[in-house]
Amino acid sequence: MIEASAFIQALKQHKHTFVSGVPCSFLKPFINQVIDSPDLDYIPASSEGEAVGITLGAYLAGRKTISICQNSGLGNMVNPLTSLNYPFKIPTLVITSWRGEPGRSDEPQHELMGQITQQLLDLMQIPHHAFPQSTEIIDSVVNDAVMWMQQSSRPYAFVMRKGDISPVETLSDQKVKRIKTKWLQKYSDVSLPKNDRPTRLAALETLLETIPEHAAVVSTTGKTSRELYTLSDRKQHFYVVGGMGTASAIGLGVAVNINRPVMVIDGDGAALMKLGAMASVGAACPSNLIHLILDNEVHDSTGGQSTSSATVDFASFAAATNYRHVAVANTLSELRESIANMIELEGPNLIHMKIRSGSMRNLGRPKLSPVEVKERFMSFLKEEF
Repeated sequence: MIEASAFIQALKQHKHTFVSGVPCSFLKPFINQVIDSPDLDYIPASSEGEAVGITLGAYLAGRKTISICQNSGLGNMVNPLTSLNYPFKIPTLVITSWRGEPGRSDEPQHELMGQITQQLLDLMQIPHHAFPQSTEIIDSVVNDAVMWMQQSSRPYAFVMRKGDISPVETLSDQKVKRIKTKWLQKYSDVSLPKNDRPTRLAALETLLETIPEHAAVVSTTGKTSRELYTLSDRKQHFYVVGGMGTASAIGLGVAVNINRPVMVIDGDGAALMKLGAMASVGAACPSNLIHLILDNEVHDSTGGQSTSSATVDFASFAAATNYRHVAVANTLSELRESIANMIELEGPNLIHMKIRSGSMRNLGRPKLSPVEVKERFMSFLKEEF
């Protein structure tokens, strides 16, 4: 058994000071110490996969990160860890509990994951180590983890057993900035006939004409990123080629670590997949984040199957989750006006726009590798503006 403060101190020596995750009772002493540490930044996530997105965004903005989960939630992390962190070569230190450890009594839902936790990490090609149980070895195991991440640019994991860390009962109140949302544009009928709606291509063209050159743009997976790339490939773009639903979490991780505007371009299917990320955005309340949801009510990238967004009011949901300003845009001129306003107003802000389904013909794909996109985007974020 070790003190949480000793392990955290070893992490801080390597500048691993940005943390996101979902709690577990085994992790309670560590998380409590993280929250109580003034020189660590902790953003609670609504889901474990979202936490990976948040730490990925923070890494793009120059931070070294830690992603925390219960091992049951490790399954929720599989998609972003394998489809984002792996191809983009983005490291994060994963700290997972070991519920359902064979030979220890635990709840039935943990039995199978307890048997396969280490094998699951092996399958994802994430090296792992038992959480240190003595102070003398902390520096050594942390150094090994950090060296691996530096050399491979990929995640590393520690597996924490019950009782590995001494209890820490103190827990500082997390201050949440509650705000009153202002509607910039709201209509009783937000849905034009489908054939009268703008195309996604036209909406993206309008965005490219309006967005300032110093704004960072995080675009969701699928045809949104493909059309954005085809229209104009820019260094300010980060194309989220995998991890469907993670764009807003990535944008959040970027936004809380930089001063420039951050525009997240989402789709309805992706936004619905991780709707809790909007609650995390509202709680963190980054003043520089603009969230645009282009809603065609279908999964366009997979053949046009319907989503449930026809019954979802994204703008009202954003208002309910602490976004500062929300707008509904029906036309390209309204979209242009909304983007220009949102850039100047304190956020987080959201624009919801209904668009027609379908995409441009002969749609290409980014020719840059994920690593090239990452490195270019990180360099852009470091530029003066």
